[in-house]
Amino acid sequence: MTNQKPSLDKPRLRWACRRGMLELDVLFSPFVEEAWDELNDVDKATFERLLSCDDPDLFAWAMGHQKSDDPALQAMITFIVNRVKV
Repeated sequence: MTNQKPSLDKPRLRWACRRGMLELDVLFSPFVEEAWDELNDVDKATFERLLSCDDPDLFAWAMGHQKSDDPALQAMITFIVNRVKV
């Protein structure tokens, strides 16, 4: 695996978590507040990659209607859903 470093500081990350769908806001915002500081750099970089995905895909993955083709993104979605428990 490559050496991935997160690129966003926490305030910018909070802004990036504001999505076009309330369901995603309710999922991502608490996750950043509660879990971000505990993640390692690889997981932080994976979360940032996740935020670059389209909202309809994120929603489908989070609701379990579809799975991401990227195992790291799917693992992160599963982790977020289990962690936030909305």
